[in-house]
Amino acid sequence: MNDAKSTGDRTLQFVVPADKKKERLDVFLAHQLTSVTRARLKRLIDEDLVLVNSEPTKAGHPLRPGEVIDIFFPAPAKTELEAEDMPLNIIYEDDCLIVLNKPAGLVVHPAYGNMRGTLVNALLAHCRSLSGVGGPIRPGLVHRLDKNTSGLLVVAKDDVTHVALARQLAERKMEREYRAVVWGHFKLKSGRIEAPLARNPQDRTKMRIDRLGKPAVTHYEVLDEMTCTSYLKLNLETGRTHQIRVHMMSQGHPVFADSTYGGRGKQLSGLSPAHVKFMNQLFQKFTRQMLHARILSFRHPETNEILTFTAPIPPDMQELIHILKNTLV
Repeated sequence: MNDAKSTGDRTLQFVVPADKKKERLDVFLAHQLTSVTRARLKRLIDEDLVLVNSEPTKAGHPLRPGEVIDIFFPAPAKTELEAEDMPLNIIYEDDCLIVLNKPAGLVVHPAYGNMRGTLVNALLAHCRSLSGVGGPIRPGLVHRLDKNTSGLLVVAKDDVTHVALARQLAERKMEREYRAVVWGHFKLKSGRIEAPLARNPQDRTKMRIDRLGKPAVTHYEVLDEMTCTSYLKLNLETGRTHQIRVHMMSQGHPVFADSTYGGRGKQLSGLSPAHVKFMNQLFQKFTRQMLHARILSFRHPETNEILTFTAPIPPDMQELIHILKNTLV
């Protein structure tokens, strides 16, 4: 982190930059710790867990260049979520974090009314020490993948690690590469999609392009062209909910078998009867959106080493690609 260092298992230290204009303590911290809610920052300050020059102070304290801020993150409160002994495909683990390969079909975190059988439940059985930054039902989760998207996730074991990784995400310093099978063939074989995203007011479970939404940028490259489809490499600059799926739909190339964003039956219109029959057979066999988080790269918050991980293309996506490339219709 610039102007910051880890000084303990759960303590962060910041030095106010020399060129920093006068700013309130709580405002400065909100800009530095984008993954921590303002309500939680206020509680930390009120509970004297934020020190300026080794002294507790108020949220409105006007910071001056050179002042040293220490933030202590207490151990997360015990969660009421149930730990469940479920298999995890762990790629890497140390005292700070876990990198794992999530299978398609696994929900990442519990939601009210569905509190069991998720990745978080499995993580609690594997590792009781998880960061609390994300809240009581999302312990450890620095970022997420949709239920039916497979691939790499990083999980933080403590708050300092979580904050450091979240800053890398916010500052676009964490590399994330995806692979996808999408509908149609592209005129431009590579490109940049920039379109802001927001919740769909008609259906809060969906996202849509909205000029008043949060900025979102996706880069794509066509790796192969197949029957009615293309195989893509995608890189994220931002990590909005459903970003790739909505951006691909907006270009007229929704992710194959994505029932939420037009990747199934809607694509059959205009195809020959033989193609319609062929694709319907594929829909029966491949029921999830064909999207996989293949590469994840970031700087380790404690060692400062760049770590890069690769998750192989899952068997169902490999099989679909093989069929699409080798079946004449």
